[in-house]
Amino acid sequence: MEKLSIIIPVFNEEDKVKEILKKVLEVKLPFKKEIIIIDDNSTDKTLEKIKEIAKMNDNFKIITHSKNKGKGSAIRTGLKYATGTIIGVQDADLEYNPKDYLKLIEPLLKKEFFVVYGSRFLEDYKHIKNRFYYGNRFLSLITSLLYLHKITDMETCYKFFRREVLEGIKLKSKRFEIEPEITSKILKRGYKIKEIPIYYNPRTEKQGKKIKPKDGILAIWTLIKYRFN
Repeated sequence: MEKLSIIIPVFNEEDKVKEILKKVLEVKLPFKKEIIIIDDNSTDKTLEKIKEIAKMNDNFKIITHSKNKGKGSAIRTGLKYATGTIIGVQDADLEYNPKDYLKLIEPLLKKEFFVVYGSRFLEDYKHIKNRFYYGNRFLSLITSLLYLHKITDMETCYKFFRREVLEGIKLKSKRFEIEPEITSKILKRGYKIKEIPIYYNPRTEKQGKKIKPKDGILAIWTLIKYRFN
């Protein structure tokens, strides 16, 4: 029997976390899903609001970090608790819409592919093309060149896997470099990544976007390091 594990790293998202959790709950699947939330030592009311939602549903697993460790560490923690045959990642900032789950997991259910990424750039990009846009496109180009596998959106949050893909892969990243590390290691294992266009509603730094220029530099280094290591 199939089961979907959704890993949600959260840090200081008190204004949005209840809404995104409700959207995840609203997704109807023909099998069970579990929602694994890792609160990365939020300093606002994020954890309190998570618990309010969790009281109404028994599909939640809530794990808390005693200190802030970063998105990569939160995902690694979530993977330890995931029991699903399919595993995916959801950010808590409302940039991505859980309504896309069904089309993302369909190729995994059919076992046509074992890795599916939701791409923000496969179709016409209708938002402002700022430094985040060009940074993401550049990182995707580097990934394509280094690993000889065309990919349009390496940094996407929506990465879905069949469980066996991640078994035996040791992840080390603590921050946002988790994205290139996962991509690098699954491509080196010989898996092909299926990309599917998704909904995207980008937010700005003023609205709480946490990625910094240094994260882009670290992503490049991570791609190079794991290509030749």
